[in-house]
Amino acid sequence: MTTKKPAASETGDPLLLTPGPLTTSASVKQAMVHDWGSRDAGFLAISKLVLDKIVELAGAQGTHVTVPVQGSGTFAVEAMITSFVPRTGKLLVLSNGAYGQRAKKIAEIADRAVTTYETPEDTPPDLAKLEKLLIDDQAISHVFAVHCETTSGILNPIAEIAEIVAKQSCRLLIDSMSAFGALEIDARKIRYDALAASSNKCLQGVPGLGFVVCRNTALATCKGNATTLVLDLFDQAEALARTGQYRFTPPTHVIVALGKALEEHAAEGGVAGRGKRYRDNAKVLIDGMRAMGFQTLLPSELQAPIIVTFHMPTDPRFVFQRFYDGLKDRGYVIYPGKLTVADSFRIGCIGRLYPEHMKGALAAVREVLDELQVSSGRPQAHSRAGEG
Repeated sequence: MTTKKPAASETGDPLLLTPGPLTTSASVKQAMVHDWGSRDAGFLAISKLVLDKIVELAGAQGTHVTVPVQGSGTFAVEAMITSFVPRTGKLLVLSNGAYGQRAKKIAEIADRAVTTYETPEDTPPDLAKLEKLLIDDQAISHVFAVHCETTSGILNPIAEIAEIVAKQSCRLLIDSMSAFGALEIDARKIRYDALAASSNKCLQGVPGLGFVVCRNTALATCKGNATTLVLDLFDQAEALARTGQYRFTPPTHVIVALGKALEEHAAEGGVAGRGKRYRDNAKVLIDGMRAMGFQTLLPSELQAPIIVTFHMPTDPRFVFQRFYDGLKDRGYVIYPGKLTVADSFRIGCIGRLYPEHMKGALAAVREVLDELQVSSGRPQAHSRAGEG
């Protein structure tokens, strides 16, 4: 029996403890109630401010430009790979989860030469092995890396990867979808040709706009590379620079909402402030779940404060669907696991969530476990690395 009133966001919706889409503020939602002409001067001014602000958050003023892509984050990743890797190039994908695997598939469909350095979902790439791969295969022109791989929640060593890629005179493409806006990735310190992210992750907008932060000098060499019209970053950038407008219908409501979300991001203290809140959320969550016997997949040094993977309890009375439904009845929506290394589920720490929301989620977890008559979330014996 539910003993607590269901949790809700400030607009009455369930709280999304997922990697995105995620809980947004009432003011971001309110920004979408108006209609905008795609060629209206007011809308174009908001659009320009959004693109300029993203470059600023990347620490890339003067060296990079933001090129928007209508669609989800994967649209931006596909645009990045197919625009930046030429037909004569070769892509090395660093993969420790679903998003590395997806990048490989994109390259294959686009008929680009591609090779993969794959590690398990709970294991970052070995940097010495990466360097040897680049030395041994001089055909590799570009390297694709995921900043935070939400398949497990692992934080990959992006700065160290960038240093090795630059040392071997290769070009780096980064999927920072689940990290940009909360985890620092300063273009003045980390060299990359392109970085893909989207409106509906750590920037706390709504889904519908991907974007790629592109090094100007690298983008200038991309003419003719694209394999599709709509995902041609060179053409999109050229049109924006020349006319200030998208080539095709922009998601006006999404862009205006992102403008509001970026205002709130700045008011929170930018990347540092947003990242601190997420780290606070993650600490409350991890400490509370471990106190109930749950074990995290990752050790603390590999755990990003974005989404946390927990091993499934092995108590036979624990049935995940009933656990999931019980939490949803109380207003908390979590995420199933999709790992090969462990039977697991995930709980997100991002969006319009604060430590008090995480405490409420923990109380709901305890209630549901009691309903299921599960005394502990402890799994079978695993590596103890995820316990502290």
